[in-house]
Amino acid sequence: MTETIQRCSWCGTAADYVAYHDNVWGRPVGDSQELFEKLCLDGQQAGLSWLTVLRKQAHYQQAFANFDPDKIVSMPASYQQELMHNAGIIRNRLKIEAIFKNARAYIQLRDSGQAFNEFLWQFSDGQPRIFARTGGDIPTRDEISDTMAKALKKAGFSFVGTTICYAFMQAVGMVNDHLVDCHCYQPTCQLMREFTLTK
Repeated sequence: MTETIQRCSWCGTAADYVAYHDNVWGRPVGDSQELFEKLCLDGQQAGLSWLTVLRKQAHYQQAFANFDPDKIVSMPASYQQELMHNAGIIRNRLKIEAIFKNARAYIQLRDSGQAFNEFLWQFSDGQPRIFARTGGDIPTRDEISDTMAKALKKAGFSFVGTTICYAFMQAVGMVNDHLVDCHCYQPTCQLMREFTLTK
């Protein structure tokens, strides 16, 4: 008899969602551009399920030059209008504009001498937070996501409310919210203990 693998219940049984849960979600990310992409995509999720955005991620990467902020800000204004007709992404004008706005904010931070990865990881003192969660006690925000959201908004970013910031922190390994009985919990804890943020 095959042993059942325990997972966090939110990923369901869809193969792409399970693969995301097993191989991506909760693993610490230190690369600035990768963090920028994830923050932008989490903003696209607002009001929708993450699975909807996940299944459009490749289209977003193609439409937004793999989330290279310099390339995004160099795109002509007319391209934003073209994106409203791109069925591969979420055709919401405010959400599309937010990616361009976020790219400008990213560059402004960088040009002021602030690396994006250091800016984001400062809110957890540069280290992942490891919890021992059981079913039903995972929050959707906390004081750190509140602080991050305020700082991002002040820096000029959009679609970065506290709930989005907490989901972002879960996804990029700033917190370990895999349940303790999930098969990813211990491996993720180990990755977090070994994580060192580099410029």
